[in-house]
Amino acid sequence: MTLFVGTSGWQYKDWRGVLYPAGCPTRLWLEEYAEHFTTVELNNAFYRLPTRENFAAWRDRVPEGFVVAVKASRYLTHIKRLKDPREPVDRLVSHAAGLGDRLGPVLVQLPPTLKEDADLLDECLGCFPSGTRVAVEPRHDSWWTPAVRKVLEARGAALCWADARSRPVTPLWRTTDWGYVRFHEGRARAWPRYGRRALETWVDRIATTWSDARDVYTYFNNDPGGAAVENAVTFARTATRAGLTATRTPELAARR
Repeated sequence: MTLFVGTSGWQYKDWRGVLYPAGCPTRLWLEEYAEHFTTVELNNAFYRLPTRENFAAWRDRVPEGFVVAVKASRYLTHIKRLKDPREPVDRLVSHAAGLGDRLGPVLVQLPPTLKEDADLLDECLGCFPSGTRVAVEPRHDSWWTPAVRKVLEARGAALCWADARSRPVTPLWRTTDWGYVRFHEGRARAWPRYGRRALETWVDRIATTWSDARDVYTYFNNDPGGAAVENAVTFARTATRAGLTATRTPELAARR
């Protein structure tokens, strides 16, 4: 198994002194991030879809082997609410193609007010080109049905495992041969950090679900105060001790 460990975004001012040296200009933060991590989840694409040229520029700024997961535009998920998905999916895919071989999974995060509609989800997933890795993060409890699971399995899409307050807020379904996990908020001090035991539990869940040579993408979204960076480091070390192959993370002690 390759366990990709990263954060949801990299442009956080309070990461100075945690990940970024005090004198590092913001225009070089992506390069600095890519020196210490192998993957990032591009969540600002949700708010405004970057151009193909923007994506291509990011591709040129990160090293070979770096993986960029892309959060789908809110136009598809929150404005259109998955209806008439062909045009917004085509636009997303054509723009993100600028990443070339750096492009990883696409995350489709649904609004919390969108209730279960397996047919709507099936139509949306069917618009993505064959071979595109798509992870779906529903946020209304009505989605946890056999019909939805069947759609995800049939389309080869991953159910995004999501954690909030150190507990799963989604079923732990394995719907395809790769995985996607998002960490939103832990319960340890100082907020919003995760404690070591919570991270150990997640490593065990992943190891027992994907025990073969598969890819699992994990992103920490608890960014305030550098919590995401610190937890990513602890998580990768915990996974390595458990015998998993985790991608690189920073040596925070040395940086401090």
